[in-house]
Amino acid sequence: MPLHIVLHEPLIPANTGNIARSCAATGAHLHLIHPLGFSTDDRYLKRAGLDYWHAVNVHHHESFEHFAAAQGEGAGTFYFVETWGEKLYTDVSFQDGDYIILGKETTGLPEELTEKYREQTIRIPMGGATRSVNLSNCAAIVLFEGLRQLGFPSLS
Repeated sequence: MPLHIVLHEPLIPANTGNIARSCAATGAHLHLIHPLGFSTDDRYLKRAGLDYWHAVNVHHHESFEHFAAAQGEGAGTFYFVETWGEKLYTDVSFQDGDYIILGKETTGLPEELTEKYREQTIRIPMGGATRSVNLSNCAAIVLFEGLRQLGFPSLS
């Protein structure tokens, strides 16, 4: 079972394209929770993903509730990446089928989600010079930690 990257209402097409490219390279599935801040026909989205879109398993969801319901009872753990998470992303034990959930670039994840899943909210350590790390970098950092823990399945 692959790992999953979930983007909750992403705004910047280049970030989503970069994340799609990481998904293509690793076999991770990409979930996009609407509304999106761009059209999926956006040239910046396509340019950032280059010609790898055919290799990405992309799933579209109307809302977080729709996404969660579509995953069902046997779904992996949902991990929410936020700057204030109490646990570091390296403190969790990723399993096949887990979900790495990131919020929109300007405001992050909705408070009602992170409050509900507080124990599953993780962070990437950083200094105080910036508010956060770029969304596509966050996705790659956490995705590759999960893959490292799993022994880089099907990757050479």
